[in-house]
Amino acid sequence: MLLPPLQPLRPGSRLPIRILFVCSRNRRRSPTAEAVFGAYPGVEALSAGTSPDAETLLSADLIEWADLVLVMQSVHRRRLQSRFGSLLKARKIAVLGIPDDYDFMDPKLVRILKSRIEPYVKNTGTTQAD
Repeated sequence: MLLPPLQPLRPGSRLPIRILFVCSRNRRRSPTAEAVFGAYPGVEALSAGTSPDAETLLSADLIEWADLVLVMQSVHRRRLQSRFGSLLKARKIAVLGIPDDYDFMDPKLVRILKSRIEPYVKNTGTTQAD
């Protein structure tokens, strides 16, 4: 699945890009994405979950903090829309299409995340951390 390229989120700015990763329970997929992309220069990453028992529950403050919200599945986007619709108008949101089939920091999950997210990060002028 190829994601449409984004325009730089902050053209001409040296400020970090703030990416919020969202899954259901914030235990495997989104924390993995936060760990991987939080190490990239020029990127600040956080993660949250949409379920009431999430490790970090998605909140309005987190959405307002983010420049870009990347959700793992379509169901997460629908939950975002129903709970935070008015806050999302000024946010770029994309569905990554990653099912809940992986453990935290599973090498296959990391490869999938990098292949689907790096186009967004590259368009912001950042490069992968060593």
